[in-house]
Amino acid sequence: MNKPIAPTPPMGWNSWNTFGWNINEELIKGIADTMAESGLKDAGYEYIVIDDCWSEKQRDENGRLVPDKNKFPNGIKAVADYVHSKGLKFGIYSCAGTHTCAGYPGSFEHEFVDAETFAEWGVDYLKYDYCYKPDYIPGEILYKRMAMALRNCGRDIVFSACNWGNDGVYNWIRESGAQLFRSTGDIQDNWESIKRNALSQIGNSCYSGTYCYNDIDMLVVGMHGKGDNEEVLRDCLEGCTDTEYKTHFSIWAIMNSPLMIGCDIRKMSESTKNILMNKDVIALNQDPECRGPYCIKQWNNRDNVMTLIKPMVDGSYGIVMFNLGDKKSEMSLQFWDMGLPFSSGRGLSMYNCWTHEEEGVFTERYVTQVESHDCVVLRARVVKL
Repeated sequence: MNKPIAPTPPMGWNSWNTFGWNINEELIKGIADTMAESGLKDAGYEYIVIDDCWSEKQRDENGRLVPDKNKFPNGIKAVADYVHSKGLKFGIYSCAGTHTCAGYPGSFEHEFVDAETFAEWGVDYLKYDYCYKPDYIPGEILYKRMAMALRNCGRDIVFSACNWGNDGVYNWIRESGAQLFRSTGDIQDNWESIKRNALSQIGNSCYSGTYCYNDIDMLVVGMHGKGDNEEVLRDCLEGCTDTEYKTHFSIWAIMNSPLMIGCDIRKMSESTKNILMNKDVIALNQDPECRGPYCIKQWNNRDNVMTLIKPMVDGSYGIVMFNLGDKKSEMSLQFWDMGLPFSSGRGLSMYNCWTHEEEGVFTERYVTQVESHDCVVLRARVVKL
């Protein structure tokens, strides 16, 4: 590793949410084609990650992982080469335990040979899960093991630690060498799951920063209850509305979560494209300083309506106001709470990141009505009055 990798939260696509076990070579090539041709690549999405279920159930005689010969008849390297030919990067999955969550070989006590194998195949990103971990070995040691193996495998590989927020991960993950860490359980394609994951990480901004990002799990934007993975689709009926997906995307963006798409991008609606490729919202996520947001709650509806505010490198502020409740509600942002008193002789010039329009200059406060499950996203610039 000659230079730091993942200077901003990784953006890409992962197979798990929609396809689960049903993955194969042609699917991944088709996803790579769409990523390159649809505008997603130009918007910043670059990783295509194969999740669980890609290997045979046994290692070979040399103790190496073997790609499933039916799903990947030409091997993983051929798939990685195809992804790279599109100007994209390739990711794969393993597990800190003896087996993956779906029962395939894990990397426990095979960390260095697996890292070497991944490097030989041209892997750029490793998602590293936490199933079947031996009870009496600290997860901290296992993630440090794989981090060391990856950093000495001869190739730059982003390390995505996925232990679901267990074992006090906030206290040791950055020093382990991982570039991102999953801090939540698995997301599902329903509003309650999005809401639960988002609320669980408010106040945890101090644990996320440049080169080590708090991962709130993959995006369900655009799934609309469709796919082969029953775990992700549980209790989802028809999935979420586009309004809920918009809010989901906005919160994940400002909280510096990696933006890993989970829908079938080959079948994206225009609404899904507009959400996933909103350059103004993506810019909040990809700001070079990667500072986490602080939270201000609506004084008379604290459990449902709140604002996340993120300092940006250019002196502006990213602002996401959102309403988790089931009724329309007011959000009143007092500039005092941001550190901007009226006596300073300054106000905030507001640009709306969803309408892409300037809203004007405001003093003392900004007030708006936020519809149920909706959000307002602003880029605020300090101006003299």
